[in-house]
Amino acid sequence: IMTNAHVVEGADDLIVTLADKRELRGKVVGSDRRTDVAVVKVEATGLTPVQIGNTANLKAGQWVMAIGSPFGLENSVTSGIVSALQRDTGDYLPFIQTDVAINPGNSGGPLINMAGEVVGVNSQIYSRSGGFMGISFSIPIDEAMRVADQLRTTGTVTRGRIGVQI
Repeated sequence: IMTNAHVVEGADDLIVTLADKRELRGKVVGSDRRTDVAVVKVEATGLTPVQIGNTANLKAGQWVMAIGSPFGLENSVTSGIVSALQRDTGDYLPFIQTDVAINPGNSGGPLINMAGEVVGVNSQIYSRSGGFMGISFSIPIDEAMRVADQLRTTGTVTRGRIGVQI
């Protein structure tokens, strides 16, 4: 299961609740604070994997939806449009900016296009109050998958560096 690193950070025990109300114990396989991606492993049968989309096909103005549990309200779906791609927020990652209502509890949930494909992982909001103010950010799924593959393989993310310092 892919989620956000800030969701599992500092957790001693993880309980994953499925839509059918099953509760499964989870174990963090690895997490990467820089991209805010984490992978959690659960032992379960009968789970259907999501379809992964292609963020190269995503365009500003396209409809998307977010699934999550804002404020503990399970199975919540909100929709909106892609506002911008590769939004620079000062972090290392170019985000997908949307106007989809993302609130506390939506973090780590999928951003889905109208074909039912996951195109992002909901990660951040812009807020002065702590609640949704019309701007939300998701990690592009292609970047999240690259990070998740490394986390599943080694438990960490390795990045190249140039031996130059300014």
